[in-house]
Amino acid sequence: MDTYDPSSAAYKKARRQYLKTTKNRTKDLDAEWTPFRAAEKRYKARFPPPDLGHVLDLTSATCDAETLASDQSFYCNGVEIKLLNTNESTSSGVGKAFAVPRVPGLVILPSFVSPQDQRRLVRWALRDHARHPNETNLDAHYILPGEGLWNAHLSSDVHLVRTRACTPESPDTEYRNSGPRQLVSNAPADPANFLSMLHSPKPPPAPSPTVLPASPTALISKLRWANIGWSYHWGSKQYDFTKGKGRVDNEIGAICKRAVSSINWKDVFGQSDEEGWGDEHWRSWHETYEPDAGIVNYYQIKDTLMAHVDRSEVCATSPLVSISLGNAAIFLIGGLTREVEPTAILLRSGDVVIMSGPACRRAYHGVPRILEDTLPDYFSLKLDGEGFSSWTPYELYMRTTRININVRQVFPKGFDPGLQVER
Repeated sequence: MDTYDPSSAAYKKARRQYLKTTKNRTKDLDAEWTPFRAAEKRYKARFPPPDLGHVLDLTSATCDAETLASDQSFYCNGVEIKLLNTNESTSSGVGKAFAVPRVPGLVILPSFVSPQDQRRLVRWALRDHARHPNETNLDAHYILPGEGLWNAHLSSDVHLVRTRACTPESPDTEYRNSGPRQLVSNAPADPANFLSMLHSPKPPPAPSPTVLPASPTALISKLRWANIGWSYHWGSKQYDFTKGKGRVDNEIGAICKRAVSSINWKDVFGQSDEEGWGDEHWRSWHETYEPDAGIVNYYQIKDTLMAHVDRSEVCATSPLVSISLGNAAIFLIGGLTREVEPTAILLRSGDVVIMSGPACRRAYHGVPRILEDTLPDYFSLKLDGEGFSSWTPYELYMRTTRININVRQVFPKGFDPGLQVER
């Protein structure tokens, strides 16, 4: 990357911007940062460019025969790693799997998704999924084309996308208060408070009065997320079950189940008597894991996902499966507070991360950096059975993009929410 070359124009530009923005900064400002915030700042910085020497890169990790035979832990970039045994009955095509003992329940499967399947998932995420009835971040402000924003972007018949603020709405529609975004600290969901969450008001966000009609091509770069399964209400950080359950794509569900089933969870948790399991337990995941909600994130190169905790699922322990596509990213995961020093992990295209168990699912995590110019070569090569011309728009988009598909299970085994199943 050019920002690591002191003689490059990119490095010199980043240095000028850094000196300008920090000219009047208080010298001891960073003394107030928590360890997690300090790590975010370090990896987010354009100058000086972050040192990746302490970032865990399991794709390039090598294990000798002794380690493979003894099932012992080893250290990679200063982080203790445990090589896991995979279940032979479900691990066809599965490579290595690793646990990170300092974050109990964190499992990483490097290169779990094949290059061909990665390209297919990119097509699905853009062409098939980011459209009605799956809500996106743009739906609050625009009346998106029925064929989907991506398909309209590819069409030669170009029409501007209308804004909601200029379109008459039902007089009964009540919107969430407009104005600056506010931080929401939601109470962790559980079976005891499910009914109160179910009936709490979840008004839609007010459409922006300042956005203008735009072409589908202009809006593609502003696409940030698309909902999967149960509808997530960003204003309250709770699920809006009144909208019914959306569909979870069969291939996405199958990949997530294959990842969960490939792991021998006894190697991860052993005889753990850790608090917070409730009625859900890892011993039954091979039979009970059923992904029913999630989100597709569309990151552009300078986008970040700041430290947060997932508190919205009634089941706080079942696996959350995350699939990385496109440019690589630095993933930070810490502990139950921001005071815990996070582990930095390099996630490449095709990697799968599983967050599971009470400690990991309630851990602070985020993505402070997308690494530019890290798109794998196979995103620009023709594969058997694919027309190159039809793939070209996807390749151009992915040059500056990371797509993340993360799927989870909202309800624990045996819990009956009494809700309508499909919408």
